[in-house]
Amino acid sequence: MTFYEITQDPAPRYTGDLSNAAHPWGLPGMQCPTCNSPGGWVGLQYPCVDLSGLPTRELQKLSTPWPVPFEEFERLRELVRPLAPKDALLKPGTVFGQRTGTGSGHFGQLFMQNPWSLFATREALEKLQGAGLRGLQGCSLNVRFRARRAPELLELQLVAHGTLHPGCLPPSRKPPCPQCGSGDVSLPDTYWLDAATLPASLDVFRLSDWPTLIFATERMVDAVKRLELDGVMFREVEARD
Repeated sequence: MTFYEITQDPAPRYTGDLSNAAHPWGLPGMQCPTCNSPGGWVGLQYPCVDLSGLPTRELQKLSTPWPVPFEEFERLRELVRPLAPKDALLKPGTVFGQRTGTGSGHFGQLFMQNPWSLFATREALEKLQGAGLRGLQGCSLNVRFRARRAPELLELQLVAHGTLHPGCLPPSRKPPCPQCGSGDVSLPDTYWLDAATLPASLDVFRLSDWPTLIFATERMVDAVKRLELDGVMFREVEARD
């Protein structure tokens, strides 16, 4: 199986912008008692997860990224876990809920606001699902568009699965903290995937150890080309045993 990193098409005609739209809730950063890191992860997004049924006082705590003590983070994570997908990766900084705000510009049938956020028009998503592609779950937006004819965009909720191959990481790289997962955040200039960790039942996913990177199988690339869907590009990335 061949795998491809998905990136936004830089063509000037794609002026779409959702930078003023955000997810309403998220797990806060964590003050790690092991490595003293106060930060959180970027790229873990579950836009289909609705936390609105939680008590107001808990939602207030889930509406600020400010780091909290380890025990409080653990409590909030377990509060959210029953509402999240099975086996969801729930790290500090994980966000939830409909993206809310404003948007503008011209969007392709597929669109990436940043390297870790993938969107599709409803028509494009239905075509891909009809082609039998796996792992495509679309979530509606709560976004007001500054256009007479607003696009019907859906945000894809992607499973975190697979890792970079350890051979592409520098030998001097410090291992991740066993408690919070923080570590060296520098992505190698050249990287490849660990074939043994990649999913066999998904055609699009984000990496577990680097969730800001989104990958597709050749099945998805072939379908996008066959259906003549625009807005993104694909770069082949080697997978090694």
